[in-house]
Amino acid sequence: MLDEKVLTAKEIDELTKQFDKESNVRQFTGVPGIIVKGLLLLFASYVFWVTLFAALPEQVRRCSFLALLIFIGYILYPIRGTHTKRKNYIAWYDLVLGVLGAACFLYYVFNFKVIVNRAVALKPQDVIIGVTGIILLAELCRRVVGIPILVVAAGFITYAFAAGYSLKRIVHQLFYTTDGIIGTPIGVCSTFIVLFIFLAAFLEKSGVASFFIDLANSVAGFASGGPAKVAVIASALEGMYSGSSVANTVGSGSVTIPVMKKTGYKSEFAAAVEAAASTGGQIMPPIMGAAAFLMSEFTGLPYSRIAVAAILPAILYFTGIFLMIHFEAKKLSLKGLPKESIPKFLPLFIAKGYLFLPILALVVFMQIGFTPAYSACVAILTILIVTLFKKETRFTPASFADALAAGSRNTIGVAMACAMAGIVVGIVSLTGLGQILISVLVGLSRNNLFLALFFTMVSCIILGMGIPTTANYVIMATITAPIVMAMEISPGIKVPVLAAHMFVFYFGIVADITPPVALAAYAGAAIAKANPIKTGITATRLAITAFIIPYIFVLSPAMLFIFPNPGDPANVLKVVQIIISSLIGMWGVASGLEGYMFKRMSPIERIMALVGGLGLIDPGFITDVVGIGLIAFMFILQIIGAKKEKAIAGNS
Repeated sequence: MLDEKVLTAKEIDELTKQFDKESNVRQFTGVPGIIVKGLLLLFASYVFWVTLFAALPEQVRRCSFLALLIFIGYILYPIRGTHTKRKNYIAWYDLVLGVLGAACFLYYVFNFKVIVNRAVALKPQDVIIGVTGIILLAELCRRVVGIPILVVAAGFITYAFAAGYSLKRIVHQLFYTTDGIIGTPIGVCSTFIVLFIFLAAFLEKSGVASFFIDLANSVAGFASGGPAKVAVIASALEGMYSGSSVANTVGSGSVTIPVMKKTGYKSEFAAAVEAAASTGGQIMPPIMGAAAFLMSEFTGLPYSRIAVAAILPAILYFTGIFLMIHFEAKKLSLKGLPKESIPKFLPLFIAKGYLFLPILALVVFMQIGFTPAYSACVAILTILIVTLFKKETRFTPASFADALAAGSRNTIGVAMACAMAGIVVGIVSLTGLGQILISVLVGLSRNNLFLALFFTMVSCIILGMGIPTTANYVIMATITAPIVMAMEISPGIKVPVLAAHMFVFYFGIVADITPPVALAAYAGAAIAKANPIKTGITATRLAITAFIIPYIFVLSPAMLFIFPNPGDPANVLKVVQIIISSLIGMWGVASGLEGYMFKRMSPIERIMALVGGLGLIDPGFITDVVGIGLIAFMFILQIIGAKKEKAIAGNS
């Protein structure tokens, strides 16, 4: 039975393929497997060569990057997911499409100077090659990412035709300029994101995932409802290198969900805990989701600044889930894991703590001014060095090649999403659609910041139900983030750029657990044998912080360490106040939603706890005073009530 054992590697692979299209690849063994792995290693070599040694023009680098991925992509991804069951088979037409698609982008590479000099005066063959390249890119994106993103891109292209632009002009914009397919999204993907994907692959091969689960067990396994708390800590740690909510859910959930069910949690709750925690992994510094690197490019801020800004919201997110789990465990009188099954923290950390060194190296190098790409290379080198000293962790030529191949394969989905998002950005830039949408939405919101934020939230969640976080962020950052930035927090003070983009980023992520399409929740439900809709609803409730905090950091940017006077010493006290008040606020919100603090709450008590908690999460003096008063009152009431219940139970 699934709830009586941890999933096997084969079961994990099948579940991942079911909910994550990027994992639905053809299987190769023997000589064909060696050839395919050789292609993946060739791509990996190209990436590191371009990053560390080459100095190619941006158009050449981006087109060659896509050309290699398109050729490999058509070999790995069949026209239908069901075709992956036949080993060592590639349809002849996929080879033709792969060669043709790669040739379209290589045509640009080898004719770069001529095409740039032509500008908009494209020749007929340029248009034909451009159209062919766009169509073949879209088909591969359908296989890897899915149909919804194609519908969005097609809608924008249709708008361009309706606005009177010719085929030649649209093809030039989308295929031959850095405002389209080879624009900012694919530029960031080929420069930064790809190296962090390789870093994640090497971290996974190093055995860091099992170490994180053991570490979480040593910290929280003994506590009430320990397995669920272990899931939160482990998923937060895994989120530092895993950019996929579904992959994180299946990876750690295959271990944590069965144990949670054995402890006494309902199936839906166990699955929801893992889904909510795994989804939050994308907002967990220092290695956040791929969209965070794009945010650096869009905002013009260093990635390290974005990672620092994400610290407090991420802490609050996971604290909220942790507290709700704690109150649920207390309400159900659940116990922790048996003492003998919990690894001891100190011996474990001494034995495997070196696995943190690559992440530490990454943070240090980014903080002292090196680029994220160079820092990722240093972190990969650190992994290879620190794993040398133990035979069981040491990289062999085979495992080294496996990590490189996995990194190359995992790049395809992100790159396809970035390329298709580039189409949307290109059309918006060509037609001026962004300004039109800004005018419409500003008019609808009547210059009301809260309404503008609400419309943006709904747009991000709806779009995020069908397309990956990366593409969702690019599209929303292009269309809706400028709307938020146009609004004023108070007279004369507009919403900071980082706050607006972080708002869009957050709500693109929570789409993974928001019903009716909640892929991370569905993946967790499949492991737990639970109802997927109920799992999604429970996951949304557990992750309620993610729906509250973005509003707070837009209204009070100090939560992102954005201050009117950056050098003011009072800012430190402001940060301390925000941390303390927000954590106490999460205590109130979590207890109110769970209906339990030290005993079960009445409806009035739950409302008071929620209001007090929300007041404390909002960083303001008046709201903090009101929040502290309500939470303190509830705290006292709950302690007195719990003592009375205990006394009555003792007398009976």
